[in-house]
Amino acid sequence: MRRLTQWFLAAICWLSLLAAGAELTPAAEAEIGHLNDYLLASQCEFNRNGTWYNATDAVAHLKLKVEFLNSIGELASSEDFIKKVASGSSASGKPYLVRCGIAGAATIAETGPWFRAELARFRDGAKAKPK
Repeated sequence: MRRLTQWFLAAICWLSLLAAGAELTPAAEAEIGHLNDYLLASQCEFNRNGTWYNATDAVAHLKLKVEFLNSIGELASSEDFIKKVASGSSASGKPYLVRCGIAGAATIAETGPWFRAELARFRDGAKAKPK
């Protein structure tokens, strides 16, 4: 039931973000969507305030933060997403972490640099594609 509720809230928030005429550019929305998809596909765990979450729950949380910050005009770019949404807790100030790999051999990294590296790879790939 908890997962269904989270999915429902995330869907409502995402739809309301789109319907509200987000201030993010289409390019920034695409990049943020890619970063969320990247986290989902990674199968990495996400640590928020000392608790590990699966990628699906993490993305739902990030989308809620996006909706709120966008509604008050605090998001203008993918860099804003990484800095203000995906890097740490606004409540505790603690950085978010990702844990990727097999237990015992998993690597743990702060999410800010992890997302920035993927954003750079994504942008480089977009530049390399013929237009």
